[in-house]
Amino acid sequence: MRSRTPLVFVLAILVAGLLAAAAETPQADKIVIVKSQRTMTLMKGNKVLKTYKVSLGTAPVGPKQIQGDHKTPEGNYVISGKNPGSRFHLSLHISYPSPADRARARKLGASPGGDIMIHGLGREFASLGSLQWKTDWTDGCVAVTNEEIDEIWQLVPVGTSVEIRP
Repeated sequence: MRSRTPLVFVLAILVAGLLAAAAETPQADKIVIVKSQRTMTLMKGNKVLKTYKVSLGTAPVGPKQIQGDHKTPEGNYVISGKNPGSRFHLSLHISYPSPADRARARKLGASPGGDIMIHGLGREFASLGSLQWKTDWTDGCVAVTNEEIDEIWQLVPVGTSVEIRP
């Protein structure tokens, strides 16, 4: 009968290596999106983890005010959920609208909208990859490539703060 000790030893080393790699992967505690630069930066404290080029809503200048204005919001929010079944590959829900956003829309007699996400590309556009940065095409969301949203998904937990600057 053959000994299973070498197999168990190899498996233990593999598991330890995977756990160590996971422990070394820092989780972001803040996302900073600068609309005018079309960038999104993941931060851990004062340290930049990664910066991505992004596409925004089709009317990117100015803060989102009402549903259907195709603007990306500006302000401070949090990642309030993750959607693994998104039609845009994966998505992270941004907590828009804030109470101030709701009040502004109410003064205009309109709904502030919602469903603002950081997401990848739909199946039909996945092959575009980085070409998606050539234009702002979302309804107000922040878009990255599918490969990038895969990475962001691992780095950003629910509850991460999001600052969206003009």
